[in-house]
Amino acid sequence: MTGLFDPNIDNNEGALYKENGLLELLEGYNKLYGKDYGIPSHAVFKRDVAARLAHKRPYAGIEKKADEQIDLLIVVDQMLTGFDSKWVNTLYLDKVLTYEHLIQAFSRTNRLFGPDKPFGTIRYYRYPHTMEQNVEDAVRLYSGDRPMGLFVSKLDANLHWANDVYEQICSLFAAEGVEDFESLPSSDAAKAKFAKLFKELADTLEAAKIQGFTWDELSYTLDDGTEVTLIFGENDYLVLALRYKELFTPGEEGANPDVPYDIHGYLTEIDTGHIDTAYMNANFEKWLKRLSAGGDAAELEAILDELHGSFARLDREQQRYADLVIQAAQGFDLVIRPDMTFMDYINEYQARGKAGQVQALVNALGVNAENLRSIMAQHVTEANINEFGRLDALKKTVDAKSARAYFSKRAGRPVPPFKVSIMVDKLLREFILSGGFDLD
Repeated sequence: MTGLFDPNIDNNEGALYKENGLLELLEGYNKLYGKDYGIPSHAVFKRDVAARLAHKRPYAGIEKKADEQIDLLIVVDQMLTGFDSKWVNTLYLDKVLTYEHLIQAFSRTNRLFGPDKPFGTIRYYRYPHTMEQNVEDAVRLYSGDRPMGLFVSKLDANLHWANDVYEQICSLFAAEGVEDFESLPSSDAAKAKFAKLFKELADTLEAAKIQGFTWDELSYTLDDGTEVTLIFGENDYLVLALRYKELFTPGEEGANPDVPYDIHGYLTEIDTGHIDTAYMNANFEKWLKRLSAGGDAAELEAILDELHGSFARLDREQQRYADLVIQAAQGFDLVIRPDMTFMDYINEYQARGKAGQVQALVNALGVNAENLRSIMAQHVTEANINEFGRLDALKKTVDAKSARAYFSKRAGRPVPPFKVSIMVDKLLREFILSGGFDLD
């Protein structure tokens, strides 16, 4: 945090306090960022602040260095022209402005920045009703009385629209015969529609969050006394985020990553790891107790149906292992441990399955198992999978004879040696990036 003020000083009129204030501000900035500015070099200090705030040279890339950023800048009649930054998100205004001064100040937030900044936010506190009229007057004058696209939807409109999009998604899944969002729709057309709707939902909620929405509070009272309530919670949203991720997740060998949907990478990075699984675990324990006690078949089936209905909280692969856990319990092959939850059993079975998948690939290609496990443990991406030459090093451990035999058997005909290396590269990339899968 720092501040910018007019550096002109006239101590003859008793303004010594201003000089002291400026010196204190500069000393704080120097200490925080390792600089050596004084009042004579205030102009250089201002340029440094502008570059740091805009993440421009020499501060390009400081978004990755929190200790070098400016989070809050306090100004008086500064930075109104000649300054532009996509990183400036919110203007807090404690001053009544009119016409060109208002437009200049508001324009400091007008650079959009993808999902991280869908719009700029203005918060004014002094004489809000007067400021509202001033905003209308300035916009009318400088937009030619056509303020189309200038103002974004307010919180209530965003929440109403989020509800509408959510209901469209519910209808889409219901029409495809999918209950509780437990899996993706089967048709490509429905998947493409879901991809579009989920992006719209995510973008709307991100806009609402900037306006004060949080998942801890789903109902909001507006200035006119009316109330708007979001009809779904964070858990529902994260389940949909799981399904969205699965649009791009290879689920089997040879899956084509070039999916025919408009997928946005930043949405596949939504953290879905904290989805509430308590309800699912409670149903599992209830079913397990009835099963162990030899409960009525109809009752067991009803509880099991309810348990399956909560599988939407799991990704596609976890659902497969959940079914394996249930099958093992039904055959009384599951070792029951009082400290284990349903998710613990699923994770245990999944870990065994992953080990088996890795071993199957090692057997097929003769690739080094330790190197393969090491690169998979690093959770690499398409962009950095061969960083430091690690993928190339892994491919060098492949046994060409074993690999050719495997691909020839899979193709049902001899595969020329020159094609083997291409097929090895493709298979290893897909296997590593997807976290492993069962080979044919």
